[in-house]
Amino acid sequence: MSEQRAHRVAEEIKREVSDILRSEIKDPRVAGLISITDVTVTRDLRHSKIYISVFGSDEEKQQTIEALSKAVGFIRTEIGRRIRLRHTPQISFQLDQSIAYGAHINKVLRDLNPGDDTGE
Repeated sequence: MSEQRAHRVAEEIKREVSDILRSEIKDPRVAGLISITDVTVTRDLRHSKIYISVFGSDEEKQQTIEALSKAVGFIRTEIGRRIRLRHTPQISFQLDQSIAYGAHINKVLRDLNPGDDTGE
């Protein structure tokens, strides 16, 4: 398999999972503000990692990951229906901390220079 094809499949999975989370998943633990930050797919298209960012407390983030882990079979089935592949990839959800880390760095930089109110 080509690296380019794996990238195209990852982008398609990202789009479809976003739609599934928005319109199909009814679990209240997933009702918060969730964004899919990245999707990686192995070159053989057998495994994919979906990185999500969850706005909320650490407990809410953990509950969201647990709810998505329980719904992984449904999500994989929906991906299989929507994307025509010989094998639908195994899915795992990973919590992406990069947005929270970026906000933390921004706060630290603002605290280092409290006289600068430009926000940049």
